[in-house]
Amino acid sequence: NPSRNPESSRRKGWGRPSPSSTGFFHTEGVRVSVNVLSDQKDQPVLFVVRQKEAVVSFQVPLILRGLYQRKYAYQEVSRTLCQPQTKAEVETQHFYVDVSTLSLNTSYQLRVTRVENFVLRVATMAAMGPFSPQYFKYEFPEEVDSVIVKVTSAMAFPCSVISIQDILCPVYDLDNNVAFIGMYQTMTKKAAITVQKKDFPSHSFYVVVVVKTEDEACGGALPYYPLSKNASPGLQCSCHHRLCVGTSWGQGRELSPVPAYVRSVLFCLGIFLSFYILTLLIAGWPRVSADGPGPAAGERSLENVASRPRLDSLSSVEEDDYDTLADIDYDKNVIRTKQYLCVADLARKDKRVLRKKYQIYFWNIATIAVFYALPVIQLVITYQTVVNVTGNQDICYYNFLCAHPLGNLSAFNNILSNLGYVLLGLLFLLIILQREINYNRALLRNDAHALECGIPKHFGLFYAMGTALMMEGLLSACYHVCPNYTNFQFDTSFMYMIAGLCMLKLYQKRHPDINASAYSAYACLALVIFFSVVGVVFGKGNTAFWIIFSVIHIVATLLLSTQLYYMGRWKLDSGILRRILHVLYTDCVRQCSGPMYVDRMVLLVMGNIINWSLAAYGLIVRPNDFASYLLAIGICNLLLYFAFYIIMKLRSGERIKLIPLLCIISTSVVWGFALFFFFQGLSTWQKTPAESREHNRDCILLDFFDDHDIWHFLSSIAMFGSFLVLLTLDDDLDCVQRDKIYVF
Repeated sequence: NPSRNPESSRRKGWGRPSPSSTGFFHTEGVRVSVNVLSDQKDQPVLFVVRQKEAVVSFQVPLILRGLYQRKYAYQEVSRTLCQPQTKAEVETQHFYVDVSTLSLNTSYQLRVTRVENFVLRVATMAAMGPFSPQYFKYEFPEEVDSVIVKVTSAMAFPCSVISIQDILCPVYDLDNNVAFIGMYQTMTKKAAITVQKKDFPSHSFYVVVVVKTEDEACGGALPYYPLSKNASPGLQCSCHHRLCVGTSWGQGRELSPVPAYVRSVLFCLGIFLSFYILTLLIAGWPRVSADGPGPAAGERSLENVASRPRLDSLSSVEEDDYDTLADIDYDKNVIRTKQYLCVADLARKDKRVLRKKYQIYFWNIATIAVFYALPVIQLVITYQTVVNVTGNQDICYYNFLCAHPLGNLSAFNNILSNLGYVLLGLLFLLIILQREINYNRALLRNDAHALECGIPKHFGLFYAMGTALMMEGLLSACYHVCPNYTNFQFDTSFMYMIAGLCMLKLYQKRHPDINASAYSAYACLALVIFFSVVGVVFGKGNTAFWIIFSVIHIVATLLLSTQLYYMGRWKLDSGILRRILHVLYTDCVRQCSGPMYVDRMVLLVMGNIINWSLAAYGLIVRPNDFASYLLAIGICNLLLYFAFYIIMKLRSGERIKLIPLLCIISTSVVWGFALFFFFQGLSTWQKTPAESREHNRDCILLDFFDDHDIWHFLSSIAMFGSFLVLLTLDDDLDCVQRDKIYVF
């Protein structure tokens, strides 16, 4: 039987003094430290601390397990005793330490000390190792509803776990049980946990700090600690580091949530509703001048086209009529392969047919949005529920230093800041609706300008763009419910849509008859999203994937270049290689003639250089964030095409009116500021949760929004401005005949 030395059984008492000057009772913490001087891992010494309503037991050497069931033994152990709840304001409590062992000759040291500043304000500790966990108590003042517990270190701290636990006994303060209760985070340099009073009936909680046995959980190396006779394996490689690093923590700020939340919501609504007011003012300005004296523009143009028939109803138009022209295929080839094309050459189809063709873009994206958003919402709610139930705050990569919870949501500020995408997307849809109503009225009165002048007005793609902007806000909000590696695709899917739709709209302006159908366009975008998912899941470090993707990227670039250069008048069949060789021989070898379409060739050469370079970069560097890499490809191509469009517009003798010019300048400035805040990098799921928290920063706006929230504000405004640029860019051509508007 184990023998017990009565002299080694000790008793200690502590009390609860009278209330302090701060207004609440000061509780003294008691710490029991044991050091077994003899190395006898086969016959450990058992220490049992008996208190009122609590028993804490541990053996020395203390055996803890790490990754792959590695064992670590510690000869020195320190534990803080929990504080059972008491009804009396002043009460003396006693505890007993029982020591037992099978060994007949064991020497040890047992020390009992009081913990200074046990009721937490600001405390400092030196990390000893997994054998010496520490915790402190925090008591909520009556006027405070939530606090942020901040843990900071001037230099890299050993991989640790910060836990928030209710005032209960026992306290789970070992590496193998700290995750059993409460909320917890891993930490190297920073940690921050928002705690709400409503979650703790006693209006107080413990802040527990536990050093892990290994650094692997925080992204560090996984050393092998041999169990030697004279070594403490947990301290062998980093004893000095763990002994000397100082860490301080305390409540970062005391929050009074309701006024701050209301103020922040009103701030968001005020910013974006001001755009509605500004739009109404701008829309009403030309209307005042148009209502002035003199004949209306519509009356002046009815005089010339009074005999023209009104447009028939769309009810007789079928989808099979999309590519019908009065001329035959040979006539198409003659027209579309001319060296110099005008918009009239590529706007010959029935307006009813084209209108229905482009309306399908809107209805398809609306359908996609519903079926895409519903499972996404369900999934992120599940993520948030898991975080709330398990307390594991390593699941989601928030900026914990500026995370404001609301209800079950851990970071309401990151969700609220996406409101701009939805409101500005809705505003853009209203602007398009107004433009379409005015255009249809002009058609009904047979306005010559509407019938024969300017870029053909088709609004389906604009409606799709506005819907995509609203969905970007919704899905970005869903992603920020629990941002992590597996659901980042939610944040980027409709960004791909927006980039693709903007390029299609630019191309449609001058090529309405030959622009892609909604079915083929969304099929290509679905393929992009498919590669995004595969790249996120399998792309990290997978050489085969990057080779396949780079080849597909280059081949797709070549096929698209051919399609654009020949205006779609080529066929992909078994004779394609023979025709390519024939063109190369006749145009490059036999007579070495230059390209027939120089401007198009310049654009396509630049596009191929950029895309081939991006493919090479991906193959060589293999970036971890594949979704952002894929988005960068789309944005680079969009910017290239937009720059080409502007240059060709000016080269063709056209001009940019004041409103689109102001939109271009202001949008460029806003994009610049937005990207600055985007690249602040407050968190990153490419690293471990503990490493990600090293990038966390405090709020910088209204003590509620962080840098990434400002990115949401500015990028939504910049996207809205970019859409307005596309909408108004060719307003200078509204009175120019279509046979005088060049195609490029």
